[in-house]
Amino acid sequence: MQFHDSGYVSGDPRVRPAAPTHRPSSLPGTVDVLIVGAGPAGMTAFAQLAEFPGISTRLIERRPGRLEIGQADGLQARSVETFQAFGFADRLIEEAYRICSMAFWRPDPQRPAEIVRTGLVPDDPSGISEFPHLILNQARVLDYFAESARHSPTRAVPDYGVEFTGLEVTPDGVLVRVRDQGVARTVRARYVLGCDGARSQVREAIGRRLVGQAAMHAWGVMDVLADTDFPDFRTKCAIQSHDGGNILLIPREGGYLTRFYVDLGEVPEDDAGTVRTTPLEQIVARANRILHPYRVEVRNVPWWSVYEVGHRLTDRFDDAESAPRVFITGDACHTHSAKAGQGMNVSIQDGWNIAWKIAHVLDGRARPELLETYSAERQVVARNLIAFDREWSTLMATPAGQMPEPGRLEDFYVKTFEFPAGFMTHYEPSILTAEPVWQHLATGYPIGRRFRSALVHRVSDTTPVHLGHHARADGRWRVYVFADASLPGGGAAHRLGAWLTDDPDSPVRAHEAWFDAKVIYQQHFGEISFHRAPAVFRPRSGPFRLTDWERVHATGEQHDIFTERGISREGAIVVVRPDQYVANVLPLTAHAELAAFFAGVLA
Repeated sequence: MQFHDSGYVSGDPRVRPAAPTHRPSSLPGTVDVLIVGAGPAGMTAFAQLAEFPGISTRLIERRPGRLEIGQADGLQARSVETFQAFGFADRLIEEAYRICSMAFWRPDPQRPAEIVRTGLVPDDPSGISEFPHLILNQARVLDYFAESARHSPTRAVPDYGVEFTGLEVTPDGVLVRVRDQGVARTVRARYVLGCDGARSQVREAIGRRLVGQAAMHAWGVMDVLADTDFPDFRTKCAIQSHDGGNILLIPREGGYLTRFYVDLGEVPEDDAGTVRTTPLEQIVARANRILHPYRVEVRNVPWWSVYEVGHRLTDRFDDAESAPRVFITGDACHTHSAKAGQGMNVSIQDGWNIAWKIAHVLDGRARPELLETYSAERQVVARNLIAFDREWSTLMATPAGQMPEPGRLEDFYVKTFEFPAGFMTHYEPSILTAEPVWQHLATGYPIGRRFRSALVHRVSDTTPVHLGHHARADGRWRVYVFADASLPGGGAAHRLGAWLTDDPDSPVRAHEAWFDAKVIYQQHFGEISFHRAPAVFRPRSGPFRLTDWERVHATGEQHDIFTERGISREGAIVVVRPDQYVANVLPLTAHAELAAFFAGVLA
C-alpha cells in the first residue's frame, strides 16, 4: 500500500483525502449514474464509480438500511482477487470460512441405509490461484464494498429507503421515477444500472424478459446452529443417500454456523408453489434421514427458505444494441441454482465490468461505443454458467443408485473446478480484446482471460510481491513490460520504455494518469540497477514529485515469473484492462501496434 506521497498521513491510509467536489446529502435531481439495488453487482459498481470524483453516482435501495442476513455465501477465488483490488481481501479472508477440501458421502454398499465417506478431494487441486475459496454472508461482503465507497475520495454512501418505480429513456438521458421516503419524484440520469434482482423492475421497464424454465426440483436451505455426531460437519460435503435424497453441506464463518441444502425431491407440474410452504421441521427431519446413521439436532435457525431450481437468461443486458443507456446485472439478467455458489460471484464481475466502462466514457477516456461491449461479454459468461449449473444441479439431485457410475459427482467436481472458481471466463476479440497473434510470447496470459498473478521481487527493496496485487480498482490500465535478456540501459525493453516516456504517439505519455506501467527483468533482483530503468517505470507522483519506487521488478532464486507464466525470453508486453483481464500481448518492438490498440479503445 502506498501513501504519504502528498504529505504525512497519521490516520487510516485506507481513508483517502476527500475530493473538493460537493456531494449532496439527499438524492439530487440530476446525476451521471443511478444504480438501482444494493446487491453484489450494485455495490461493486458503486465502489468502482466512487473512485471517480468527477462523476456523480448515486445508489438507491428500497430497504431502509444495510442488508442484515444475506442468502448468498460462496466466494470463489476470482472474487477474492477482486476484493484484493478493492483493498479488503486480507480482512475478509480472516473473517470468512475457508474451504480446503470437499468430502463425498454415499450409501454404504454393505448397509445401504447408512452413508459412508467415499472421497475427500482438495478444493483447488491445480493451485489455480493464490487466493482461497471462502464462505461469508453476503451482508458482510456488501459491508466491505460499502466501506470502500465510503472511504473513497467521493465519500459515497447508498441512498436507503428510495424505491424505483419506473423510467423513460429520452435523447437527453434517462428519466427515473422513484419514491423517496414515500414521496414521488423524478431523477434525470445519464446512465442507469439495474441491479435489483430476479424480479427486476428495471428489466421490465426496458422490455427485457428472463427466458427459461424451472427444473421442477425443490430444495430446502437453512443456516443452522446445531449439535451433531456427523464427523465432517465442518467440511464441505456432497451427501447422497440411498433413498432419502441428497444434501449439500457448507460450513459457514464463525466456527459454528452451517448451511444445509436439503433435497426435497421432484415437484409436480401443478404444484403452483405449494412446495415453498414446506415447514422447517420437515426439512430438518429429511436432513436426518439422509444423514443416517448420524443425527443433527438443530438448536437455532437464523435463516431458511425453500426454492425451486430455475435457469433463465435475458436476450440482452442493456436497452439498445447501439448507444445503450440502461444496463442490467446479476439476477436481473441470469438466474440459476445456488448450489454452484455462482450468483454473488458472477454478479460482482457484472458490476465491475460495466462500472469501469461507464467511468471511462463519462470521464472522457473512451467513446460511448465502449458500453456496447458489456452485454456482448457478460451474456456469454451467463450462458456458460447456466449450462454448467444445469449439469451440476442435476447431478446433485440424482439419487446415488441412479448415477451412471459411483464416482461421477466427484469426477465432475474435480474436472470442472476452474469454471466455478471463476477462471474460465474468456472474452472474445473486440475493441477491448485483441486477436492472439502474439500469444506465444506469453502463453500463461491468454488474451481475454484474467491476469494470473505471480511472485516477483521489487528491485528497490528486494521484497517478494505478487505482481497482480499492486493493481487496484482505480480505473487504470496496466502495461506489464517483461524485458528481454538485456540489463537496464539497453535492449528492446529500454527502447520501449524510452518510447513510452517521450514519443508523442505513446498512450502513456499522452494520458499518464490512465496507466500503470511496470517492468519485470529476467535477471536476479541483485543484478538490476533501479535508476537505470526507463523513467516511465520510475514516475513521480504527488505535489512533491516523489519517485515511485515500486514499479521495477526482477526474478529471484525461487521465483521466476518468466518460467512460471510462459513468458518468452525475447520479452513481451502484456496489456491488462482495469478489471484484470488480459487485453493484448505484443512483442517489445511493437510500438505502433500498442499505440493503435489504445487508439481503438480510448478517446
